Amino acid sequence: MKLKLGIVLVISILLWGCSKEETTEPDTPLVLFEKPSTFPNTSYKMESNPITEDGFLLGKKIFFDGKLSRDGTISCAECHNQPYAFTHHGHAQSHGIDGLVGPRNAPALQNLAWGKTFFWDGGVFDLDLFSLAPIENPVEMDEQIGNVLEKLRKDVTYPPMFKKAFGTEDITTERFLKSLSQFMLTLVSANSKYDLYKAGKASFSADEKAGLTLFNEKGCASCHPEPLFTDESFRSNGLPTDFFRNFVDTGRYRITELKEDKYKFKVPSLRNIEYTFPYMHDGRFISLEDVLDHYADGNMANLETLDPIFKQNTKIGIALNQKEKSQIIAFLKTLTDESFLKDKRFVP
Repeated sequence: MKLKLGIVLVISILLWGCSKEETTEPDTPLVLFEKPSTFPNTSYKMESNPITEDGFLLGKKIFFDGKLSRDGTISCAECHNQPYAFTHHGHAQSHGIDGLVGPRNAPALQNLAWGKTFFWDGGVFDLDLFSLAPIENPVEMDEQIGNVLEKLRKDVTYPPMFKKAFGTEDITTERFLKSLSQFMLTLVSANSKYDLYKAGKASFSADEKAGLTLFNEKGCASCHPEPLFTDESFRSNGLPTDFFRNFVDTGRYRITELKEDKYKFKVPSLRNIEYTFPYMHDGRFISLEDVLDHYADGNMANLETLDPIFKQNTKIGIALNQKEKSQIIAFLKTLTDESFLKDKRFVP
């Protein structure tokens, strides 16, 4: 069952080119990018990098290739696992090259065409520049882009793929990054139970309905508005700063050096939140129950930049009882998009 789509960009490709395991008839068309009718216009300028069959296949191959790292062991997929909305499942902080551990949790890769900034601190403002950061980060891939391009040039499979995607065998930084963008742009999640409910094609249980009402009434939607379930802003949600005893992550402040940005992090999308644990920028919470306990039970730190929404009651936080928490969680689970998590287009 699919949503009624608005503007649709359809690229028909033969399924043998996407997955060796696909059993559908070879002439079945495959949609690579679609703008759901409920979604706003994309932030990414699609006309600057039109998605093609060959560009998508090239970007997917690169995404799963360990050549992006210094020793060939770390690919993009290492920290972005499809069954968990392209997060680093089970890791509070992402593990990179040589077993090194970074200070932050890998964010989900979904609906990137609508992203205005990227990473927890918004340090990258263009999807086409997104991949440079992990490649050159010393605790992630610890490589230089020039070295990566040389590796691809020496791999006999890549020059022909670049020629099919871009017209010549030249492997340049721009083409490399744009092919990765083409793959990541196709990671669209908009077919959850919630989406079907809004389209009149599914029904909610009593708890799911109550959870949706509470989600709006308790102010959750002010930071996580539909349909993307993020407003792309940077906010402080009162996380105690002593989680790492020898390191205090100041978030957005590291980019802007503005005191009003201290301890602010990008508001993540709640789509597929059931599977993107552990939660927060440092992965400190294992479950959704832990997250709501933080907001509800007076566990917030009264930081100088704490978002005003958490200061509306006699004590900081959001007033929630146990039943309300369970109902909100029931609603949040309706944001799971099983078709996205199992989509064979994204299988290497």
